[in-house]
Amino acid sequence: MAKDKGLDGGPQAVLAHALTIEETRDQLETNLEDGLSHSQIPSRTEKWGHNELDDGPGVQPIKILVHQIANAMILVLIMAMAVSFGIKSWIEGGVITAVIVLNVVVGFFQEFSAEKTMDSLRSLSSPTATVVRDGKTETIPTGELVPGDKVELKTGDTVPADIRLIDAMNFETDEALLTGESLPVSKEAKAIFDADTGPGDRLNVAYSSSTVTKGRATGIVYATGMRTEIGCIALALRATDKRTREPRRSKDGKVKPHRYVEAWGLTAGDFIGKFLGTTVGTPLQRKLSKLAILLFGTAVVCAIIVLAANKFSNNNEVIIYAVATGLSMIPASLVVVLTITMAAGTKRMVSRNVVVRTLDSLEALGAVTDICSDKTGTLTQGKMVTKKAWVPAVGTYSVGTSENPVDPSIGDISHSALAPHHASKTKGDHEKVTPVADLLEDNTHLKDFLNVASLANLASVYKSEDTWKARGDPTEIA
Repeated sequence: MAKDKGLDGGPQAVLAHALTIEETRDQLETNLEDGLSHSQIPSRTEKWGHNELDDGPGVQPIKILVHQIANAMILVLIMAMAVSFGIKSWIEGGVITAVIVLNVVVGFFQEFSAEKTMDSLRSLSSPTATVVRDGKTETIPTGELVPGDKVELKTGDTVPADIRLIDAMNFETDEALLTGESLPVSKEAKAIFDADTGPGDRLNVAYSSSTVTKGRATGIVYATGMRTEIGCIALALRATDKRTREPRRSKDGKVKPHRYVEAWGLTAGDFIGKFLGTTVGTPLQRKLSKLAILLFGTAVVCAIIVLAANKFSNNNEVIIYAVATGLSMIPASLVVVLTITMAAGTKRMVSRNVVVRTLDSLEALGAVTDICSDKTGTLTQGKMVTKKAWVPAVGTYSVGTSENPVDPSIGDISHSALAPHHASKTKGDHEKVTPVADLLEDNTHLKDFLNVASLANLASVYKSEDTWKARGDPTEIA
């Protein structure tokens, strides 16, 4: 049994799945019958914060703009633009300026809109929760939940926080959001698991943002906000790769002074490489950044050679000729061609409901040769649809292909008088597409079948803001 520090050690210290219900109660200092008292809420809210996913700094336009400018190719073009205007070569400078502005504007708006879309992660949480405080059942905003709260859950609810179940009746949750498993997970409140058990195998807890597909349960909140499993995922999405080089140590564990200088130099090199784009990004980006630096160096050398051939004369024509020679080495249109190509690819992907956070990711995607992907929710929707139904003495009803499994208004229905095993042998010849209204007309057998199918389950299908939605067990929804 894992040893925990109790509430003082933080909700993270409570390995709820490895504790009995009574031990969890003691660790969280709560009451299994009456829940927390109202007097306990302010101190816990002050200590652990509100039950909300931290949106971090949010969408930062300035940061996105800097990201578009801070690469070697754009910096070289900016220097070329400055030199062109400096020698009063207005046409050359104007063309380069247009190239820079076009590239930055296209990249900025694409990345800005994608970042706004990613901010929608917070909408996954449930707006209200049913809790027991001072022995009374209340409905409160989920943001007011604290560790130790007793929560009641029923079919269709979204779990408001990570909860250790204390009582469950035919209770199942859909955890595809966290684990990728399409089937609902049946929970068992009295079970106890090892401390190192993975999240997908902890059957005595319900995770924040998962959906209750069947049954009812009560439980104790043991993690809120960014301390929940979904909060850890949100935190990982925002993780940065900042790092500082550590100085090398000798065999005796000591660090010599020159090792500190070496570490600082390597750290500075990493920063410069990241800023110029020579050590980060996609393979194409790194090659282009190195090419830009090489071309810039070549342009400087060519300009120096021209000036040297003219004995470094300060004649205006000689300077213009030297600068023009250097600028001719820089392919100004290359950046525009790449940006427009990526933007066109992004537009095509948006039409297929794919959110592209950065244009750079398209190049990386194009270089992929093998994909190891989870099926549920990635290659499939994690939903089910009824394809055939046999009603004795009536025949077999078949449902055509539908792009939206939960929309009852999409898809054709065909009828065959044959049983399924006979119908499969004579596929297509016997089936006739018939409107649903005609099928239901004077057809008591089909009406009775549909009534039984709709009443003998707990799933619900409903229309919300011109969109059909469903909640419950995928099999029962189908």
